[in-house]
This record gives sequence, structure tokens and C-alpha cells, in this order.
Amino acid sequence: MSLNYTQITQLIDRNVKSNSSSYTLADKTADINIALDEVFALIFEQGGTWQFDDSNHDDYPIITTDLLSGVRDYAFVDDERGNLILDIYKVLVKNEAGIYVEVLPVDVQSEANMAGFYDGQNVTGLPTRHDKTANGIFLDKIPSYDSTDGLKIYINRESSYFDVSDTGKKPGFSGLFHEYLALKPSYMYAYRNGLVNTAVLQNEMLRMREAIKRHYGRRERDIKRRLIPKVENNR
Repeated sequence: MSLNYTQITQLIDRNVKSNSSSYTLADKTADINIALDEVFALIFEQGGTWQFDDSNHDDYPIITTDLLSGVRDYAFVDDERGNLILDIYKVLVKNEAGIYVEVLPVDVQSEANMAGFYDGQNVTGLPTRHDKTANGIFLDKIPSYDSTDGLKIYINRESSYFDVSDTGKKPGFSGLFHEYLALKPSYMYAYRNGLVNTAVLQNEMLRMREAIKRHYGRRERDIKRRLIPKVENNR
């Protein structure tokens, strides 16, 4: 059953017999958002070809920025709505014909043949590789042309957090697991206050964590699973 923000806070109060004085709405909201981060981390762990995004976001987790002649590095901290970017999955560059082509990921610090990134020759042209460092990407060749929206980046990003005015807002993941956003804060409150149901709440919380992982680990029903043999050399 899906729950909205108000229903989640009410469930917390029922779980631990709290009220607006003993567990303020602001404190509940902070703990709910901590639980929301945990759910997203569990979902992101499942990986695969299906990319999760909070359904409360009103756009897709794809951002674009202008490609600038003579500029090698581009920083990405927030998406176009101000949501923190957590990971960059894929980078594409628009060539001079206006067609996006993938720029392959490499690791400058550990792979061979990376001198083009740092040798100072500053070769220009169409980039073919990129290195992610901190919150930015570095291109192997420095673009020799300007292109509007010339960089396209596939990302994952933080969830759409709750605040105390979000009475009717629902979490942006499966309603089967909205209760987790009440269980985690309930456990945290019970632990802080030495309540007798602390262990029960912890067990329920851990059980639902496993259920979340199982559910999102099976989302790619259209992908055929393959058994890949492990080859060992015993010589």
C-alpha cells in the first residue's frame, strides 16, 4: 500500500507512541529523508540495464550542456533542477554533423595510453574518450568547435526529499515498500529512547531491506538471464 508523507509520520507515531512534542515533525522529516537515501542506495546497488529514478522528478535523468571549442573539462554537480548528481553512467558528444556519439570511459590514473589527457599537446578534434575526476569529466581531445547541448550525460541523482509541508507527497519508489520510511525512523527513535520494541522494529526494517533488494533485482523482466561459466586455470 502506498503512503503519503502525512500517513508515514502518523505510522511512526503509532509505532513508537510518539507525538508532536516528543518527536517533532522536523525531526521525523529529517529521519524520513535519511531512510529515503537508504532505499535509493539499495535500489542503485541492483544495477543492470534498467535505470531507476525517483518518480517525483519531473524530467528524465539525462542532462545536456554546451560543448565549447577549446574546453577540455566540464563540471557536473547538480542537474538542471538542482538535484545532486550521484553518478555519471554514459557520456555522448555531438559531432559537427549534429549526431551524438558515445565517448568511452577510461581511467587516466590506472590505464595505459592516457598521455593525451595530460601531456600538454592539447590535440583538438572530436573527443572519443572521457575520464571522470571528482565532479567533472575530462575529454581526451579538446573540442575544436562549439555545439549547443553538445554534451549529453546519463546520470543518477538524489531523491526528491520531503519537507514539513509535503502532506500529500508520496515517495518516488514502489508503494510496496513505503512503510520503510516509517520503520527506519521508528527504529531510530526507539533506539535513542530505549524502547522495548527496538529489536522488533529493527528486524522488520532489515526484513524490508532484503525485500527491496529482491524486488528491484528482478525489475528487468525483458532481459534474458544467462549463465556465464567461470574458467579457472589450475596449472
